[in-house]
Amino acid sequence: MTDLDDRSFLYYDLFWTLQRSMFEFMKLSLIVPCFNEQDNVGAFFDACTAVFDGKISGFEIIFINDGSKDGTWNALKEIYKKNKNTNCKIKLINFSRNFGKEPAIYAGLKRATGEYVSVIDADLQQRPEIVVDMVSFLDNNSDYDSVAAYQSKRAEGRFSAFLKKCFYGIINKISSVRFRADASDF
Repeated sequence: MTDLDDRSFLYYDLFWTLQRSMFEFMKLSLIVPCFNEQDNVGAFFDACTAVFDGKISGFEIIFINDGSKDGTWNALKEIYKKNKNTNCKIKLINFSRNFGKEPAIYAGLKRATGEYVSVIDADLQQRPEIVVDMVSFLDNNSDYDSVAAYQSKRAEGRFSAFLKKCFYGIINKISSVRFRADASDF
């Protein structure tokens, strides 16, 4: 099968997933919602495989194309075709239109088979090395079943930082739960 159209790609993906999942233990499922990330997904995939290889036994990367208008879906299919026989299991989900990040995360969660699951953006602002630290923490601390990460420094403009500070100031005044402005769903 040299050229995969979307229908044959789906059937091939399902067959490959069933065949491989019968014999493999999956430690980590990495869920990656993508919207117009054509220029980022290749570098993101390379960074993840370089970081995880040899450090996490059994991992899968689940890319969800959230109705991108650029060539994200084609870039993801190329990554899949080039790497389907490697140590990294790749799953692709393609939305017909942009449904938003939360539905994309939910779709990834439904397909995840890992003992641990992490959500990360494809723009590499959240580094995959942190996921290795999170997995290590959970492996070495059986009293915990989840961890969260936050970024002490983010690459964002002053206006965005101001709006975020105002939002979290208001939400923390009205909520009984304290939210960190520097945390994310990563």
